[in-house]
Amino acid sequence: MILLKNCYYIATFDDSDNELQGYDILIKNNVIEKIGKNIELSPDETESAEIIDCSRYLVVPGMVNTHHHLYQILTRNLPGAQNAKLFDWLTYLYPIWAKITPEAVYYSTILGTAELLKTGATTTTDHHYLYPKGFGGDIMSIQFDAAQKVGIRFSPSRGSMTRGQSSGGLPPDSVVQKTEDVVRDMQRVIEQFHDDSPFSMMRIVLAPCSPFSVDECLMRETAALARQYGVVMHTHLAETQDEEQYCIEQYGMRPLALMEKLDWLGGDVYFAHGIWFDDDELRILAETDTGISHCPTSNMRLGSGIARIKEMLELGVRVSLGVDGSASNDTSDMLGEARNALLLQRVRYGADAISARQVLKLATIGGANMLGYNKIGKIAKGFAADLALFDMFGIQHAGGLSDPLATLVFTGYNHETAYTIVNGEIVVENGKLVAFDEEEIASKVNEISKKLLE
Repeated sequence: MILLKNCYYIATFDDSDNELQGYDILIKNNVIEKIGKNIELSPDETESAEIIDCSRYLVVPGMVNTHHHLYQILTRNLPGAQNAKLFDWLTYLYPIWAKITPEAVYYSTILGTAELLKTGATTTTDHHYLYPKGFGGDIMSIQFDAAQKVGIRFSPSRGSMTRGQSSGGLPPDSVVQKTEDVVRDMQRVIEQFHDDSPFSMMRIVLAPCSPFSVDECLMRETAALARQYGVVMHTHLAETQDEEQYCIEQYGMRPLALMEKLDWLGGDVYFAHGIWFDDDELRILAETDTGISHCPTSNMRLGSGIARIKEMLELGVRVSLGVDGSASNDTSDMLGEARNALLLQRVRYGADAISARQVLKLATIGGANMLGYNKIGKIAKGFAADLALFDMFGIQHAGGLSDPLATLVFTGYNHETAYTIVNGEIVVENGKLVAFDEEEIASKVNEISKKLLE
């Protein structure tokens, strides 16, 4: 049992968007039991409960990251890829990524999920589409083991690439698989790991990489399998004009038309990026309830463009936030992603394009909706105890407390939480990971990265 006592500010993002001051939050097991003022515990409960003075802390629902490539942490900031656009960036990095090992997958998953937890995310997906020939391990098992030890709610995708360079695709043949092998393994990981219960810590998403790295038959078979098992589907789409041109040359149609042809639209589908949609395509997204994971930092970093998020929201398109791969961001800073989402929309549409509260809703309930969770993303009785607590009384927020929730996005240079709670467990305490020594993890990742680059 955990009692968050006298919270400075609570942004519930509940159905009424209540914002509260001086309230307590009582957590029993993995669920929010009660929200109220001066919650009293029995003597026995007081003895067993962890009581945290939250008079300095702003409490928000744990954020939900809907797009990432955790293994890319090992290759962030490489000089040869610092100034490249997407296709050149990928062709430079694919041969390096082809050498990843089970150890590399394990530690990059630990470090990336740790960064997310420390910046306010309590749930994440991961789009791992790279399956090098000769890889000596079960990638999904390795990732779930790492995520479980860190303590994050994890809904990764079984990604895939089947179209190598010899078949007109972008990736080298050494990192692609046969369609039948992918389909067989997608079914295996769903049956082994997927738990669709409301407070599940493990779910599976099916996610072919992109139109330029998979075959049409895999896209069709993935959609059929996903709908058979009731799991979410995901892929990259409309990220760059190069991709648009590729689809026109290879398939005779634009990327979204290709997805429609392949039965890849609907409330169980979401795309990463979605920058280069035209007006008609935005309407199709809204009409079909197809979602978009907006990744503003990566889009800026690679010079890919500015997604039309303001217009999507006005049309009713489902939108969430993703930090994207740590070699195109180059961080896993979830609160920083919310800030960049706000700023980038204002570059395109003006100062009133989107508010701090809107981007935080995309980062919380928007992400929960995208991954199919209906008991996370809000602070409400009966919802999962997934919470991020930020200290608002340091110098970085001084002078901005006239609107405590907005100042979380507008001000500050350190996006780390004071506490992060996932499924009723404290995983970040006083700004530090509970499960791992941060210096040891950083040292290990640097060691693995150096070996990979050599």
